[in-house]
Amino acid sequence: MSSDDADYYEVLQVSDTAEPETINRVYRIFAQRYHPDNRETGNEARFREITDAYQVLSNPEKRARYDAINEKRRKERWRIVAEGAESENNFELEQVVRLTVLEALYTQKRLDPQHPGIYMRDLERMLGRPREHLEFTIWFLSQKKLIIMDDARMALTADGAEYLEDSYRNNMQRKRLQAANK
Repeated sequence: MSSDDADYYEVLQVSDTAEPETINRVYRIFAQRYHPDNRETGNEARFREITDAYQVLSNPEKRARYDAINEKRRKERWRIVAEGAESENNFELEQVVRLTVLEALYTQKRLDPQHPGIYMRDLERMLGRPREHLEFTIWFLSQKKLIIMDDARMALTADGAEYLEDSYRNNMQRKRLQAANK
């Protein structure tokens, strides 16, 4: 994973102003939890992610280079948000994004019930939308208890699955009515 793809601060769940001791301490906790030898919570992919993040953020030179790249990426995201702000105030578009997020989480839960969560950065990549465009959507779905956040991952709730299925059913009925009226 390159520094162009990952938010290493998010991976380690630390602030971008975190002291080296904090980064070291958090890494040790996560490394122990996700090490592939840990039979209960081991996760090789997650372990690789946190190790990559730690290797960059624990080295002052690599961290400085990463911070410069990360700052450019943040500015670019905010530029996209500012340019798209007018078009983003579309209620129908927001509803489509909500359903798309729920569909992604639904699919993840069905395909891998033992690891049903999706990280925000993965969701960003899947939807092709920056975090700033998804924050309201995630807040809304979380407040409605259609999704839960666990260990920086989002996962679908039973209410979320029912909401998605009901929405799909209602959309199918609307399409049938429109086809019948033509």
